[in-house]
Amino acid sequence: MREITYAAAIGEALREEMERDESVFVIGEDIGSVREADDLFAAFRERRAWQTPISEAGFTGLAVGAAAAGLRPVVEIMYCDFLGVCMDQVCNQAAKLSLMSGGAYKAPMVIKTPAGCGTREGGHHSQSLEAWLIHTPGLKVVMPSTPYDAKGLMKSAIRDDWPVVFIQHRLLHPLAGEVPDEEYTVPLGKGSVRKEGTDITLVAWSYAAIKAQEAAKRLEGEISVEVVDPRSLVPFDLETVLASVRKTGRLLVVHEASERAGAGAEIVRLVVEADMGALKTAPRVLGSRNIPMPYSPPLEDAVIPQVHDITRTIREMAG
Repeated sequence: MREITYAAAIGEALREEMERDESVFVIGEDIGSVREADDLFAAFRERRAWQTPISEAGFTGLAVGAAAAGLRPVVEIMYCDFLGVCMDQVCNQAAKLSLMSGGAYKAPMVIKTPAGCGTREGGHHSQSLEAWLIHTPGLKVVMPSTPYDAKGLMKSAIRDDWPVVFIQHRLLHPLAGEVPDEEYTVPLGKGSVRKEGTDITLVAWSYAAIKAQEAAKRLEGEISVEVVDPRSLVPFDLETVLASVRKTGRLLVVHEASERAGAGAEIVRLVVEADMGALKTAPRVLGSRNIPMPYSPPLEDAVIPQVHDITRTIREMAG
């Protein structure tokens, strides 16, 4: 099996889906000359690859209308932070279209956007905003952490009849991994056990899943950590998480987004309501501090959970 990067896997998924289905088109920012590696602009520029000005509200609204008319747009938003500019189109229009029309209209569209920190870009270009999105009925939210999942989930997202927000951490873009040559998809709502263990369940997604696996590796021989990557937050694979918690009796959720009212708190709620008796200790969430992301590299690193923070918390919970 060949190895390609996370970014190349997403580009490959887009090309294959556009070749397979003429109703798929891409529109938004960073599609043209800055993304030549994807070949999308060169191959589909005449009819199905549209480079736009910085105008998120405009081109996202256009995509909602196109989806309602039967097309399958993939909207490229340069930074996840810019979703704030088009939240009406995403949350009030795309998310509600099918629900409020009694199913007469659908919004089969993908909103694709890089997120996360680590590239030292400050408070307007470094946020992890998945909590905003999972709070909105009608949206699906996926956050892959490997090249294999990035390609398979993108293909599933494009084929889905509901609006899907595809969030890709920019530090994952150069990550290389095995991706099959043949056709495959990864279903939305199916998690993956990245590492088996018996002492504690560690749930993490996107780039936090990479840190979680490194923390589990450092604790080998001391504490047996099971790492679960849900891959998508809506739909969420509660059964895989529950099966792990029933085995280990402990739950720690790690994410890069703000700890307050984040996805981690929601996962703890789901587990406690489903089977509180499975827990030997109080579940915990390790997220970022509740402040805007600093430009300063040392301060940025101090705001979000690092591998040593994860290992320290696991030792506290297992002790």
